[in-house]
Amino acid sequence: MSIFNAYMALSGAYDADVTRDERLSHHTTYRIGGPAALFVKVNSYPALLKTIEILGREGVDWVVLGKGSNILAADRGYDGCVIVLGREFSRISFDGSEVTAGAGATIARLVSETLSHSLSGLECLVGIPGTVGGAVSMDAGTRHEWIGARVKDVVTLRPGEGLHRYAGSDIEWGYRYTDIPTSEIILEATFALVPDEKAAIAERMEALVARRRLRQPLGKPSCGSVFRNPGSRSVGQLIDSCGLKGYSVGGACVSDMHANFIVNNGGARAADVIAVMSRVHDTVLDKYGIDLVPEVKCLGFGA
Repeated sequence: MSIFNAYMALSGAYDADVTRDERLSHHTTYRIGGPAALFVKVNSYPALLKTIEILGREGVDWVVLGKGSNILAADRGYDGCVIVLGREFSRISFDGSEVTAGAGATIARLVSETLSHSLSGLECLVGIPGTVGGAVSMDAGTRHEWIGARVKDVVTLRPGEGLHRYAGSDIEWGYRYTDIPTSEIILEATFALVPDEKAAIAERMEALVARRRLRQPLGKPSCGSVFRNPGSRSVGQLIDSCGLKGYSVGGACVSDMHANFIVNNGGARAADVIAVMSRVHDTVLDKYGIDLVPEVKCLGFGA
């Protein structure tokens, strides 16, 4: 693997911004993470293709990162290349009651623009940080509504093969899961929405935001929910019943507001978060026999 050769080749890439040793703490909502060996913001499809080609030729591992809202990056960083989808992948367009959004568009902007067009169906996303690509890949939403229910189709890039279009009905959607291969890069998605009164849509959004403000520690850096709910049970309630609210290691702490949030109280390291996660996992397993599955994705920890 040659990071240097990849850096030199990528530095000449059209429509791409390339840096070395970019701290991932600047690109995750946890505000945690060491440097990425390479960090590339690609602003066009040709730039993305060229970047993937060069990284493959040089044997450099890579990962696509949105807003880092569901990521715990290692303290030592990531020894591959982090790719961020820029300008061309952030477009949003409307055709009647359908909206097509690039994977790099933020969820906040998508929700705002659908509201301005008086289109209903994506209210469940309001207040969720991140990008469209990340939301589609993990079927984001609430416990009762998910983005997948509104997806008409998804366009991905299969490295070495080219573009592929999935009909929404061909994708297996599950709780924080889709069967879109992780080897493919989501480029855009089209959503089938329903016209409605703007005031009614706004009222539903405001109610959901209000509930989140009351129940979630939105004022502190976090990755959102750390563990998946086991079936119909609330993992937050399980953790709370184990007396773990307020449990901390270093700067990482189980939130007093919502036990399935581990917040960064300041200066937290990834190792601190992992230690808290381990304690929570083992305690719930011992008390209830439930093997909690992380919802947060880890980057740079290796084998």
